[in-house]
Amino acid sequence: MRRVALVGAGVSKFGVRKATYRDLVWEAGKACFDSVPGVKPKDLDGLVVGSVMPERTAFQSHISSMVAEALGIRPSALSARTEHMCASGTVGIRYAYAFIAAGLADLVMVLGVEKLNQPVADEAVLNMGTGVDREWEAAFGLTAPPCFAFAAQRHMAEYGTTEEQLAMVGVKNHTHAAKNPSAHFTKGATLDQVLGSRMIASPLRLFMCSPITDGAAAVVLASETRARALTDTPVWIRGTGQALDGFQLSSLHEDYAHWPALKRAAQAAYQMAAVGPHEIDLAEVHDCFSIAELIAYEELGFCHKGEAGPFVAEGRSDYGGDVVVNPRGGLIGCGHPLGATGVAQAAEVFVQLRGEAGARQVPAAALALTHNNSGMGEHVVMIYGKEPA
Repeated sequence: MRRVALVGAGVSKFGVRKATYRDLVWEAGKACFDSVPGVKPKDLDGLVVGSVMPERTAFQSHISSMVAEALGIRPSALSARTEHMCASGTVGIRYAYAFIAAGLADLVMVLGVEKLNQPVADEAVLNMGTGVDREWEAAFGLTAPPCFAFAAQRHMAEYGTTEEQLAMVGVKNHTHAAKNPSAHFTKGATLDQVLGSRMIASPLRLFMCSPITDGAAAVVLASETRARALTDTPVWIRGTGQALDGFQLSSLHEDYAHWPALKRAAQAAYQMAAVGPHEIDLAEVHDCFSIAELIAYEELGFCHKGEAGPFVAEGRSDYGGDVVVNPRGGLIGCGHPLGATGVAQAAEVFVQLRGEAGARQVPAAALALTHNNSGMGEHVVMIYGKEPA
């Protein structure tokens, strides 16, 4: 297979936006093109758009073609939309990577976009219920917050994880987001503020949860020949893995504090990249709720099972620690516009590995990992490097 690299990236402002769905596409698309002056819309031979529920929130389908026209792209090798709930953006990057690695395309944009905020907040809650089994789980109130609360309760019971340790994830990621002008929240948060925020699903409080957010992000992937012609600092895709254990909560065979699909996806990515977890300098992980980040530490191999609470409490997932996790602020600080999240993670890795992340730059960053999950049972991992494998 051919080597593949990121050569450009751009992110819109995340938050509760008056911008339309198309406005968000324009904003992220322009930012991405601005980052790689040698690429114009007409140069792209492929486009993949990650978007979960535009039919419900923007009353728009046929998404890839709409985005192509909005950005002036005329795909000749690949045009597709990926819908895979929270992992839609990363799955789109895998599609583009596979096409380029196989020689079916040379230069592909992956754009993730979601317009989630509607005039009535209840509508957003109803729409988010489509991400779980509506007939058997969502109809009974078993949506994302209680599902991840079960995981937190189990982790606390089995390993002694504390509410304060859960809160420390929120503090860290809100603090990181304060250095990211694109983030939904930019004011930071103290431990008292996180622990004093209202309860959503015990033990998860408001500032331990990702908010309902509008936003978009885009990256450009290129074959090795095109990448080296376009930039002196490409960011190489080194490895990837994906695994699924189940859709319904009841189909997950192990207890909710163990996510074996994440472990398998990570192992596949590490093997392909020929690196180990302790070589990763920074990681963008799917902290939809603070417990998700703690479990990710363990399943990604950053610490042993059951040690995630002390790992965050000792600062080992922050600057100066073992690995800097969510330097852009994660989903908790940046927000989670579903289809855009995985692409925004890749965009962060792009600027970090090129040394262009400004106040949130991870020193001497050479290897990075991104992780998306769709529920607790499905996970996607990507590994990127300053140098090719």
